[in-house]
Amino acid sequence: MFYKDERLALFIDGSSLHGAGRALGIDIDYKLLRDEFARRGRLVRAHYYTCVSDTDEFSPVKPLTDWLGYNGFTVLAKPVREYVDAGGRKKVKGAIGIELATDALLAAPHVDHVVLFSGDGDFRSLVQGLQRLGKRVSVASTLKSSTPMASDDLRRQADNFIDIDDLRDVIGRTDRAAG
Repeated sequence: MFYKDERLALFIDGSSLHGAGRALGIDIDYKLLRDEFARRGRLVRAHYYTCVSDTDEFSPVKPLTDWLGYNGFTVLAKPVREYVDAGGRKKVKGAIGIELATDALLAAPHVDHVVLFSGDGDFRSLVQGLQRLGKRVSVASTLKSSTPMASDDLRRQADNFIDIDDLRDVIGRTDRAAG
């Protein structure tokens, strides 16, 4: 449930939302997503977090992060780290959880309601912390994919759960335009 006069902030775990969209066959239109939540309350901030490889000449996420940055989103694109595991295999590691959690807690005094686009159970403590500060927290992910992408613990902790599939007609792209 949303209230028109409440101050909202969106915190989007880019890989989690992309994965949910892909699993559901939805091409997310971030302009429509932003507009939808601006209708639900007073949208104060929209943050997007992702990891990118700095070794690639061209990153497929670069056009998206550029568009987001020019269209009302605060973007944090953190480089991934490459390493070789004990078996000699090249691995890539990237995580944005600490940055997202820190930014959400720093935004808390300025908002009434946080919408977290992630199903990652590691964010349960963040949700709990925001609630202790008197904030309402909605989690947006999906249970309707072949493998549910939202942690039970995270859903139980949240004040509200929004299934991305229920937003299909509102935030799904109907053409292939930028954004």
